[in-house]
Amino acid sequence: MAAVFWLACAFDHERIGKQIPGRKGAHVKDVQVAAVQFEPTLFDKEGNIDRVAELVTRAAVGGAKLITAPEMCTTGYCFFDQGEAERMAEPVPGPTTQRFERIARECHCYIVFGMPERDEETGLLYNTAVFVGPDGLIGKHRKTHGYIAEPKWAAPGDLGHQVFDTEIGRIAVLICMDIHFVETARLAAVGGAEVICHLSNWLAERTPAPYWISRAYENGCYVMESNRWGLERGVQFSGGSCIIAPDATILDHIDSGDGLATATITVGSSADADRADRPALRARRPELYRQLQINSYLWNPKDFFGLYGHRGLPEGKAATVAVAQFTPVPDTDANLATITRLFTSTVAERGAELVVFPELSLTARAVTLQDPAVVHLMQAAAAASAWLVVGLAETAPVDGRQYNSLVLIGPDGIEAVHRKIHLRDGERALFAAGSAWTYADIPLGRVGLLHGDDLLVPESGRILALNACDVIAGSADNRERIMMGHSGTAVAQSYPIPTGPSLTHWHHMRVRAGENNVYLAFANTVDADGGGGCSGVFGPDTFAFPRREQVLAGQEGVAAVRIDTTDAGSVYPSNVVRRKDLVAMRLPHWYGALSGPDVLVRDTDLEDRTVAEPRHAVIA
Repeated sequence: MAAVFWLACAFDHERIGKQIPGRKGAHVKDVQVAAVQFEPTLFDKEGNIDRVAELVTRAAVGGAKLITAPEMCTTGYCFFDQGEAERMAEPVPGPTTQRFERIARECHCYIVFGMPERDEETGLLYNTAVFVGPDGLIGKHRKTHGYIAEPKWAAPGDLGHQVFDTEIGRIAVLICMDIHFVETARLAAVGGAEVICHLSNWLAERTPAPYWISRAYENGCYVMESNRWGLERGVQFSGGSCIIAPDATILDHIDSGDGLATATITVGSSADADRADRPALRARRPELYRQLQINSYLWNPKDFFGLYGHRGLPEGKAATVAVAQFTPVPDTDANLATITRLFTSTVAERGAELVVFPELSLTARAVTLQDPAVVHLMQAAAAASAWLVVGLAETAPVDGRQYNSLVLIGPDGIEAVHRKIHLRDGERALFAAGSAWTYADIPLGRVGLLHGDDLLVPESGRILALNACDVIAGSADNRERIMMGHSGTAVAQSYPIPTGPSLTHWHHMRVRAGENNVYLAFANTVDADGGGGCSGVFGPDTFAFPRREQVLAGQEGVAAVRIDTTDAGSVYPSNVVRRKDLVAMRLPHWYGALSGPDVLVRDTDLEDRTVAEPRHAVIA
């Protein structure tokens, strides 16, 4: 089936995640690919292998050179215990791999498929994806980040996150839960992967899943998704196998039933040229990412963040958070009037305690933090007893350098200032890059600040989550595709999981919120013709249905959502935003390749930060 669903808020080929890998400085080529969707029968290894081999052969005969088949497709997935898995597992290489090696050799193609593996030296079992080609076994990936089912029988994968260099491109392999974590696909992209082959037994939501789309989009690579479908031991799997392009386009997908999703993709042959030419990677600041190797949530966060007498987490509360979407103009006074009107009305009419405004929404010209417009907003915040986040061009007080800044203002004045860290090419002539992560504690919780490409680069949200942020105030002036609709699925999910048509099936900022277990208040600008927009407030659990969120379309408006950051008085946090389940399941010992050494910091950088750093700011 062709791609029959998508809703683009905006689209810009120069922005992050839009450039097809290999277009500059590399020899490009088109490769036909196919993702197999299949419903295995639990324990029927022989029958499953025959059926998967038939589908793989059909794809190869049709011209596919890279073919994927689902996680555990040879045996079924829902093993009750290790004994059941033992009966199905076999070594790699072994009889099953030899069967698919023969197809790859005869059809001159590459195949990735899932099976339970037994390590002959240790006796340990693994949930494994095997990669074979015309010359035999290329390699394997052992699932590193297990879902709730794997600890019943499988050891965590011990092979890391490899990228395989082949004649058809650089290929990475991930299995199901692996892709929930921003770090795994990012490791593949940093390692030069052009295609991520993702094998899954995905469940509990309508597919193609938002996580799959975001991983292609934020890393500038293709994702080939082979998911199973059907019912096994009471578990409903979602299907939706697909091919996703680097710009988030679904090139092809199959909803339910056995079958193939096929497409032609474009890859290059120069790893160095591709990495340098991908905006998704060029924007990175690896010298600022070493905290990705820290595991903040191994211990009770109530103890961890208050250790040695340090100020712990704020108590938190139930509160209303809002985002305001409008069209800034070059006239600061006009912007100030709009911001003041939307802020005061949102506080008065909706009871908002925090209102977030877009990137550069106050000033087009650079001003100091003592500018009358900023002072006016301080007075408005004091009068309303509420907080707002506003974007402005800031002039530093020491040497006059200019920053694209985000300012958190409360009843007591400026609480925090964030200077944009990830600048686009066109911004570098106007602004200096910031070099610090910024958050502040206010009554509703710990609030982190990100804007522009800081939001699009996945490392940013993760680092704020590791610093225990409850809320990320995210501001943007964005014209890229960040939202996509869905035409509905025939897969029968349990209530209240949605199955019908939706205009907001994928929103990149919803994924950001869920993967980091934070509330994310995303305020975007909107053009007079409706370009941009898609602002919204998103919750900390992407699998919580019905969703408690609001999303705006393409006009001026305000979205407000009631949030709760309290703990209900338990010894260990009972609230997911404080507990951060997904963040706690990270395996940071694998993530070392994502960070880099320090860059030279000038003395004036430190001077500017000291002068501009406001009262109550906590800067990591």
